[in-house]
Amino acid sequence: MKRALALIGGWLMLVSATENVTVTVTSWPTPVAQDLILGETLPAKLSEFRFFVPNVKGWRPNTGVTKYTLNTPLFSDYAEKFRYVWVPKSQKAKYNAQGVFDFPVGTAIIKSFGYAADLRTPDKAVQLIETRVLLRRASGWVALPYVWNEDGTEAELKRAGKRVAVSWIHTDGQPRTISYAVPNVNQCKGCHDKAGALTPIGPKARNLNDGQQLAAWQRAGILDNAPHDAPKVPLWNDAKASVDQRARAYLDVNCGHCHSREGPANTSGLWLDWPQKADVNLGLGKRPTAAGRGSGNLDFAIAPGKPEQSYLITRMESLDPGIAMPELGRATVHTEGVALLKRWVAEMK
Repeated sequence: MKRALALIGGWLMLVSATENVTVTVTSWPTPVAQDLILGETLPAKLSEFRFFVPNVKGWRPNTGVTKYTLNTPLFSDYAEKFRYVWVPKSQKAKYNAQGVFDFPVGTAIIKSFGYAADLRTPDKAVQLIETRVLLRRASGWVALPYVWNEDGTEAELKRAGKRVAVSWIHTDGQPRTISYAVPNVNQCKGCHDKAGALTPIGPKARNLNDGQQLAAWQRAGILDNAPHDAPKVPLWNDAKASVDQRARAYLDVNCGHCHSREGPANTSGLWLDWPQKADVNLGLGKRPTAAGRGSGNLDFAIAPGKPEQSYLITRMESLDPGIAMPELGRATVHTEGVALLKRWVAEMK
């Protein structure tokens, strides 16, 4: 059988000359579509960016697209997350010891969400639900949500968001079902807001620093510096780390992007990001800023030694839209995360 190479849909394919058969050759993809990242259009399909090799269910990144992990990830209804970054060739992100790296125009940050059929084996039978894309254009960052089809071969732009019924077997062996919320573009802005501008949340030195990743980014040419003394937060459930450090890491990534001096919840005076000192602005003995149901008639955000009297805890345990914190991104309670914070408050003097 004779075969030949052909450029089909932007991808180099191996095709049969005698039969109507097309075989994808995943080692020869065409480059990431930099023009779409920089342009003004909003591509209808995720595949148009060519972040991933086609026909492999969105798992294999294209050449130059770097997979990364966070020490402590944001909780999103027990979804598994798969993170990637694309930085234009010959350009680098600028290291920042405290905040998000300064990524050059043309960068794309890609995050896919999915669920394993059974969370006791989280790396098996994962069904992708959505992929969120942050594009660094000349005018600033743009956020786009894409929803995957059932066979995981394509994701379509859903600017208005979408509800998806998701079921899985939890770590306790019991079945769970939720109405998973893919955010609309305005909800993306609600979390990715810093001083009024859309910005990434996760790629900070302290949350990327696992002892190897920062140096790997520098070797790959996508980061300008990787100092040996870079800050580091622990994994929130790492028993080898202190309860205080784990709880602060959890609050930093789940709450600190809003509850910080430059976040959208800055007027609350409750600042939960990693650099915040352990004082009233962290919630210790802090009374509610405004009247409302959120405090549950409790006096303090954190009543040291008394988690049951701390409205920071009760709001994280609630699913009531008028009380629950975080306000977006969850339809269930993170039982294990709340247990950590309860222990943290209980051990305070």
